[in-house]
Amino acid sequence: MGSQPQGKSTNRTSGACSISFLAAGLALIAAVSVAQEAPMKRFGYRITNTYPSDINAFTQGLSFYEGHLYLGTGKRGQSRLTKQALETGEVLQSIALSNRYFGEGIEIVGDRIFQLTWQSNLVYEYDLATFEQRATHYNPTEGWGLAYDGETLYLSDGSSTLNKVDPQTFAFTQTLEVTYNDQPVANLNELEFINGEIWANVWQTEFIVRIDPSTGIVRSVVDLSGLAERTARNGAEAVLNGIAYDKETDRLLVTGKYWSNVFEIELVER
Repeated sequence: MGSQPQGKSTNRTSGACSISFLAAGLALIAAVSVAQEAPMKRFGYRITNTYPSDINAFTQGLSFYEGHLYLGTGKRGQSRLTKQALETGEVLQSIALSNRYFGEGIEIVGDRIFQLTWQSNLVYEYDLATFEQRATHYNPTEGWGLAYDGETLYLSDGSSTLNKVDPQTFAFTQTLEVTYNDQPVANLNELEFINGEIWANVWQTEFIVRIDPSTGIVRSVVDLSGLAERTARNGAEAVLNGIAYDKETDRLLVTGKYWSNVFEIELVER
């Protein structure tokens, strides 16, 4: 895979351009207004709590539900779905994928939990309470991240396009092109739906983009620069990846691949 870290690659040339665009337009400009309907907002962060996590977990998906943290992890032979205690990191429940599959993003829908695989076109559906496999589904594209707005699933495939998916049949229904200042934002990875917005990690950057689901326009950006330096990491692939939201207490949790911590953060507008 050349200079790309093992485990994720894309042949789309727009990906590098989009990351460069973000790096130039967001990392170097503290406040920016773009030619869109509303001005761009940029947020930093404040750490409010730090929790332990498995430094050997290649985190691909992160969800929080009824007091527990759910992780989907990757790498062939290491991919798992895990339920754990947030405060202690204790694993309460876990199921391994077959060694042939590379696990990806997860999402909870009612009493079910979905887990993507990367390039195998396979989606697992489990019973949330027991982790018993209930079904499998076909995904015609790569699987990267999942988010649920209460009616529709959004699936990222590493491009600038999010696919809208029927959570009952897993049939693709529509696509949503994600743009910033009329430029496509590629390498969209782990997703979370928070208060009417789709939040997405931009792979191999320290940015989370907040997307208007009706237009695909990035309305604001969360800059998590420096967060990776606050945790022990395991190798070059230990990049930011993982967003979870606790609706009951309005808590925002973020982590990365091969990070030893999950961070609870508050946003600070810049």
